[in-house]
Amino acid sequence: MSHINDTITALATPPGQGALGIIRVSGKQAISIVNELFKGKDLTQVDSHTIHLGTIRNDQNEIIDEVLVSIFKGPHSYTKEDVIEISSHGSPYILQKILSLLVTKGARLAKPGEFTQKAFLNGRFDLTQAEAVADLIASENAGMQQTAMKQMRGGFSDEIKNLREQLVHFASMIELELDFAEEDVEFADRHGLLDLIAKIQTLIQSLIASFEYGNVLKNGVPTVIAGKPNAGKSTLLNALLNEEKAIVSDVAGTTRDFIEDQIYLDGIAFRFIDTAGLRETDDKVESIGVQRTLEKMKLASLVLYLVDLENETIDSIADQVTELQASEAPFLIIGNKVDSGNSELMKWLGDRGDAIMISAKEKSNLDELKSRLKAFISIPTQSDVIVTNARHLQSLQQTDEALNRVIEGINMQMSNDLVAQDIRSSLFHLGEITGEVTTDDLLENIFSKFCIGK
Repeated sequence: MSHINDTITALATPPGQGALGIIRVSGKQAISIVNELFKGKDLTQVDSHTIHLGTIRNDQNEIIDEVLVSIFKGPHSYTKEDVIEISSHGSPYILQKILSLLVTKGARLAKPGEFTQKAFLNGRFDLTQAEAVADLIASENAGMQQTAMKQMRGGFSDEIKNLREQLVHFASMIELELDFAEEDVEFADRHGLLDLIAKIQTLIQSLIASFEYGNVLKNGVPTVIAGKPNAGKSTLLNALLNEEKAIVSDVAGTTRDFIEDQIYLDGIAFRFIDTAGLRETDDKVESIGVQRTLEKMKLASLVLYLVDLENETIDSIADQVTELQASEAPFLIIGNKVDSGNSELMKWLGDRGDAIMISAKEKSNLDELKSRLKAFISIPTQSDVIVTNARHLQSLQQTDEALNRVIEGINMQMSNDLVAQDIRSSLFHLGEITGEVTTDDLLENIFSKFCIGK
């Protein structure tokens, strides 16, 4: 981490032409470097959290742009270092010119996420809060924004730190027993430890269970629309999106590849995938589309299987339902063309109790379909802390496994050093979540996924 003391700079607004652009500078030399280029007030003499109008000039005293410079002196800044933000006009040429001048004066171009990495290393917040910054930037719906905001404000961190502190107490007692092994004394109440572990595991398992919902918030629900050719799959996609996204035709096999788009229902993104009709065909291109449909169905979180109520039979639908059940993929049967469908087939599907009857063409009964889609999502009720990060999930699972070994060790009256080792392992994995335990490789992997300038 030798580069932590570097003064870094980067464009903090999206690249490309715009009305304004903001360049961020952070480090011990941030103020002095910018002051060499800025003509206006002496930035070394101004107060923190102030804004100053002036010009940026090169060594030949040529004006590059008129700018506003914002001063944030450490530790009262995002990185807890001196930070300057230069607000200029949004010309890509001007922004690159200012960045080049900053580099010639001693700054270094920042790597992705390096400002937030500095904030973490300087104690501004822990690792889960740092990762929540990236989630907040990437949030595309209210649910993800609210979850990221809670994590950024320490909701998840507080839960983990509380668990860790309780375990540390027992770990210290057992470690103390190791120092008095010959005296055969017991400082840690084993029954109390088992009760604590049961309490901790209940919360950990609740957090683990919340990941399914958290993953849905973050990535959406891949929902495949499948069925026989001309069942109305493309018409349904267009009806749900309220636009002509897919080509609709009476000719079977029109859709030969998948078409994807999404809608939000109560803050949850459903990523609908319109696929090629399922049938045997000699058409080489269409057969590739059918194969891709089958692959998409295997990977989907939900399959909307459309039944053509006009042209299909009870026997054929029964076979299709059997195949869907054998695939173990969650599915919802939708009877389409209800306005002109076969009454016997509609009654058979209605008797099942789990099918929905719609007319995609007339957009009838789509509200019920949307309600069933929302009901498919299981919302956690035990905790308002939602796990959205796969790294956190893995550490929680490893913590749970280590605690199971502690329980087994106590019940089997294993030696204290083995029990202590498993408690240390659980503490290690909990510490990985918040960043109390880190490696350079871990930090590099996390912050490399951030955007440059944050």
